[in-house]
Amino acid sequence: MVGIIMGSDSDLPIMQEAIDILESFDIQVEVDIVSAHRTPEKLFDYANNAHKRGVQVIVAGAGGAAHLPGMVASMSPLPVIGVPVKSRNSIDGWDSVLSILQMPGGVPVATVALDGAKNAGILAAQIIGASDKCVLDKIITYKEGLKLKVEQASERVKK
Repeated sequence: MVGIIMGSDSDLPIMQEAIDILESFDIQVEVDIVSAHRTPEKLFDYANNAHKRGVQVIVAGAGGAAHLPGMVASMSPLPVIGVPVKSRNSIDGWDSVLSILQMPGGVPVATVALDGAKNAGILAAQIIGASDKCVLDKIITYKEGLKLKVEQASERVKK
């Protein structure tokens, strides 16, 4: 199972891409809003207990100061993938990117591109696929599909 959390419901349209790709791989997801600044007690509970509920990877999306992924990573034994979200109060998204990317040694957060929730979902699936052959096979099929799309596009361009 992958836990997908975000700081606000305004992040959901971006984070939906992670939900969709994980569901396409038949990976169970749990989705919640956990604000680092407005619901710190909920954040602590989520980070400390997600692994006890069977969550294997956490995908955390946040905009603005974007403390959510790092705070979760500081408390959880699980891998955390951060999704910087360009929010309405953001400085072109750079504040979110840097807040998630620049973690101190010992507290890693894998960080994807700005609004890159789809890639976060794929990375979460790949982490799970490292120990789950069924998921690994789906990732292999997905990547073959990407290759096929490029080959087909190449053929169309050549004509």
